[in-house]
Amino acid sequence: MRYFLFSYFILGSFLSIQAQPSRIQLTHNEAQKRVTVTVDGKPFTAYIYPGPAVLKKPVLYPILSAGGNFITRGWPLDPRPGERIDHPHHVGMWFNYGDVNGHDFWNNSNAVGPENKGPYGTIIHTGIKSMKSGKEQAELVVTANWLDKDDKVMLQETTTYQFRAGSDNRIIDRTTTLKAVDKDVVFKDNKEGLIALRVARQLEQPSTKPEVFTDAQGVATKVPVLANAGVTGLYHTSEGVEGDAVWGTRAQWVKLTGTIDNEAISLVLSDDPQNVGYPTYWHARGYGLFAANPLAPSILSNGKAPSMNYNLPAGKSVTFHYRLLIKSGNLSDIELKQLIK
Repeated sequence: MRYFLFSYFILGSFLSIQAQPSRIQLTHNEAQKRVTVTVDGKPFTAYIYPGPAVLKKPVLYPILSAGGNFITRGWPLDPRPGERIDHPHHVGMWFNYGDVNGHDFWNNSNAVGPENKGPYGTIIHTGIKSMKSGKEQAELVVTANWLDKDDKVMLQETTTYQFRAGSDNRIIDRTTTLKAVDKDVVFKDNKEGLIALRVARQLEQPSTKPEVFTDAQGVATKVPVLANAGVTGLYHTSEGVEGDAVWGTRAQWVKLTGTIDNEAISLVLSDDPQNVGYPTYWHARGYGLFAANPLAPSILSNGKAPSMNYNLPAGKSVTFHYRLLIKSGNLSDIELKQLIK
């Protein structure tokens, strides 16, 4: 059994004691190409696989806190007022990479213009292996193919999502196994990867740079000076690094704190000691990209570390596990350290 960080959260230390355990329900709507996840009937997240005409990979979207607030950005699928208009491939929570045998899976979207020739890769959902609802925990196992520019399968993916919930928290465990099909697959050092989510405007770090945002009708508007009212995000790592300085550093976990509609929220994305490249480098940006990338040490260290250029031989597999914790209320480093002893 893999060693999971935060394993002690699960049995009593972290999940709030409730008279009636939460019921986590998975509901598959094949016509809508989505599996909805609810907690006691209230939205938590959804696994969506609309296909490459809409998205070039399956994602979890949207993701909500225990208080019912969106922690993921709505644009481009469901624009909300005041959101940035950038990086249309940043949707919900996803897993892909910027250079896989020379193919860019990260930046691929329908907004890519003819001036950007790639080559691009696409991840196609191929099936739901199993789906199990339950009290305080539910599990979804899905499969996908990573296709090259000629729609030939490079990698076969099997991903297990485990969803957990308490009265003031939500947890998503993602365990992804990638198998090289008929030839070696090289993940060349590239800053674009590996697991990521694009957070809501309120969880961004305050900025004064000019940007483009959506208005109440979802129309793009240029804003010369940012209005930072309600923008409260701050990154903080297990090594004590904060803010923009987090980018390119290594850490066991990164915590992003902020407030949405008077709900204090702590997001913790954590690495697993058995993952390649542990402890991971962090590709975390103040504008709302929250990503862990263990496969690009030379790029993310600005050349201080040697290249990895991770090679997955034909027929072999590699497994990655990450956890996203969404905690309502403040979560101090001391509490985190006590919980992961």
